[in-house]
Amino acid sequence: MERQNQSRSYGRSGSYGRGAASTGNRRSRPYNGGGNNRSRSRNGGGGFRSKGRGGGRRAGKQQIDIARFINRAEPAAEVKAYEPQHKFADFALDARLKSNIATKGYVDPTPIQDQIIKHVLEGKDVVGIANTGTGKTAAFLLPLIDKVLNNPKERVMVITPTRELAQQIEQELISFTKGLRIFATSCVGGAPIGRQISRLKRHNHFVIGTPGRLKDLVERRVLSLNGFNTLVLDEADRMLDMGFIDDMKQIMAGMPKERHTLFFSATMSKEITALISTFLKEPVTVSVKTGDTSKQVDQDVVRTRGADKLDVLHDLLNQSDFERVLVFGETKRGVEKLSALLTKRGIRAEAIHGNKSQSQRERALKKFKDGHAKVLVATDVAARGLDINNVSHVINYDTPQTYDDYVHRIGRTGRAGKTGKALTFIG
Repeated sequence: MERQNQSRSYGRSGSYGRGAASTGNRRSRPYNGGGNNRSRSRNGGGGFRSKGRGGGRRAGKQQIDIARFINRAEPAAEVKAYEPQHKFADFALDARLKSNIATKGYVDPTPIQDQIIKHVLEGKDVVGIANTGTGKTAAFLLPLIDKVLNNPKERVMVITPTRELAQQIEQELISFTKGLRIFATSCVGGAPIGRQISRLKRHNHFVIGTPGRLKDLVERRVLSLNGFNTLVLDEADRMLDMGFIDDMKQIMAGMPKERHTLFFSATMSKEITALISTFLKEPVTVSVKTGDTSKQVDQDVVRTRGADKLDVLHDLLNQSDFERVLVFGETKRGVEKLSALLTKRGIRAEAIHGNKSQSQRERALKKFKDGHAKVLVATDVAARGLDINNVSHVINYDTPQTYDDYVHRIGRTGRAGKTGKALTFIG
């Protein structure tokens, strides 16, 4: 698709529209992010920064061409619909599980589900390459639930990069296993470890957790790895990016060599390829990735041109079509500050970042999902895995560290066949 070279400009009059500042009117050059952080207003509208990023993120921003932030969404009528080879009723799944699937209203699988479930049911190691929001959680949960139903002694470990994704997987598992007496627990940082230790003393068919907390539980000898014959690595590229590679390797090394391994990633770097070759056996690779970004996300930039960023954001959020908005900032302190400033201006906003306790993060997410908060201000902790319905806009208040981060941020909108919009602030 041909990229659109128009950008949006925020002028002194406060208007917001197209054409005032086109990228075509300037020399094309790499953008190194950040906006004009030297000029901060008294109300805190400039770029927010703090010492340390946390989460194992690499320092320094990748140079990103501004044009990569601008792209028009394809009209739904022009997007060729995927024609699945199966329906959920066709898969060799337990009849009780099929009943629960039907109760949820699932009929036709997504591409990743359609192409990968059969291989998992056959016991093959798989590598799934897919964009965010493609239904990969159900792609591995459904055949593994069937596996547990056929062998109640089977134990499955699912490793994810973030607390929110781990708990989201647990909730989806619960929705599929009603009445099936399948038990699971999530083990994540930021939540009381004592409660998790107590739950691990019971029999859990599924243990879902983040690498650091799982490693901690193993070292405390309350989690034995040799009882798990099935392993799922979800968002593996994000775990590498967050510095979890050693934890992942240590956990996998403690598991039985003869195991069933499922591996999901949005990208295929050298590090990912090395992990696959080391820990998977003759895997079947299924790639349904159709491009870096979803064709259903309308992408544009907002040129602040010296205007206060907070004023610009405030005016945007007051527009009627900005219904449920996810705003990304660079730092924990900046995200907290921005949320507070928006609240003072009468905008219902919540914040989520790594310094929040698990209960605080859960409350913020619930308010956003339930519509009690219009805006969720977040660091990249929310850029992957979170499945929030009907996010109308994603706004990059601070530019992302890398283009991969950008892709995953804007993947929070334009999901489930709907069109979304993504805006990136540029000074």
